[in-house]
Amino acid sequence: MNFWQLRNQFYEMGCFNVNQVYAWHPDFDKNNLSRWTKQNLLVKLRNSWYSFPEYVKISNFHFFVSNKIYAPSYISLHSALAFYGIIPEAVVHTTAVSSLKKANFENLFGSFSYQRILPDLMFGYEQKTFLNNRSLLFATPEKAILDLFYLYPMYSNEQEIRELRFDEDFLQESLNTSQLKEFTERFQSKSLRKRVNLLLKIYGLC
Repeated sequence: MNFWQLRNQFYEMGCFNVNQVYAWHPDFDKNNLSRWTKQNLLVKLRNSWYSFPEYVKISNFHFFVSNKIYAPSYISLHSALAFYGIIPEAVVHTTAVSSLKKANFENLFGSFSYQRILPDLMFGYEQKTFLNNRSLLFATPEKAILDLFYLYPMYSNEQEIRELRFDEDFLQESLNTSQLKEFTERFQSKSLRKRVNLLLKIYGLC
């Protein structure tokens, strides 16, 4: 099998792993992947995962990569908040939440950071479709805020919360406060409830 046969088989998937290659072609020589990566025909994402360099230029493809290379996970925290325009800063790392252990990866698509939460807290995300019907898992704005407050306890006073510079128009017009409160109770965390109540008070959302 040559590279172009592999490309024709997997290019439309965006990302693929070695097991998928073996399922398609059981006698495949894995050394080909290293050779084609050195020739810049493939991009290695992490152990066993690969993509194609043409995708590097496609907007938001790094979110798709994040979902694929470490599952189960969903985009959340600073990446989701920036995507929704809730915080103004550009985010260097692609941030996600997973029920697996913490992890970090770097590849041609960027830096990927995964924070761990309990399996019972893996909720509040939705499937988004982009790039020829490819789907990815993305936190709702409400869950992204809660994941941030839960995993980063430094956001426990008014000064720290204000320094996040949440977009007030979004909070006033688009934030689903009922869902925010409902999701908060599912965490069963008194400290998280206090942070959420403080956020609502600061921005007059009580």
